Amino acid sequence: MDQPHMASLADVPQRSAPILLVADPDTKIVKELATALEAEGVEVTGAFDGASALLQVGALRPDVVLVSSTLTVINAVDFVRAVRLAQGVPVLLGIGEGHAEQAVRALDAGATACVARPYRVPELLPLVQGAVAGDLRRDRAVLTIGNVELDITAYQVRVGGMLVHLPLREFELLHFLMRNADRTVTREQIMRHVWHSDDTMSTNTIAVHVKRLRARLRDDEDRLIQTVRGVGYRLVTPQRTAPDRAPSD
Repeated sequence: MDQPHMASLADVPQRSAPILLVADPDTKIVKELATALEAEGVEVTGAFDGASALLQVGALRPDVVLVSSTLTVINAVDFVRAVRLAQGVPVLLGIGEGHAEQAVRALDAGATACVARPYRVPELLPLVQGAVAGDLRRDRAVLTIGNVELDITAYQVRVGGMLVHLPLREFELLHFLMRNADRTVTREQIMRHVWHSDDTMSTNTIAVHVKRLRARLRDDEDRLIQTVRGVGYRLVTPQRTAPDRAPSD
């Protein structure tokens, strides 16, 4: 991907599309994301380490920055802190497995929201558009079932008002189950929507993650997340008596 020239603020032209700066050391991810988002009317430029990304923030004045938790030279948390202090530009953090603690620190440093990495355009695009519009914080999506509260944009879960740190995969599993509350979802649907895989031979992995998720949610008697033997799982709304519904994809 071509790198933009260094420019003064006076050189920055009037924009017909919002500019997203993607700070990510993986050039393939940046190029694929640029192709997908530019088709949606978002202009994308890339930086492949924290130092060059900071220079581009100052030169380009992007509307939104997407920074990977794997950023080098300047780490993602320090990058977020520097951008928010100096520019006030909305910063989205891309996080993968094992980076949940870093996500919490980045949010404390001023990140606007977190998004799963590798990136998926249907998930990322609304966050970019919301950040550009300036209403992402005001219109935060929160799902609440019983004493479990899941904040989608902040990647946070609270149980009985207490913050519970979930690894990314368990967060996405809980999100999928809560979106389909009181519906039975099959193991195949979970593999497709949470693991983004059609490998039905790996469904034992789901059982392990469900067990861990139940423990973190203090669901000791499996009342919240029920096993539907031979089929999959169902997250049950407390005191619900209506019949099971078909899951939504």
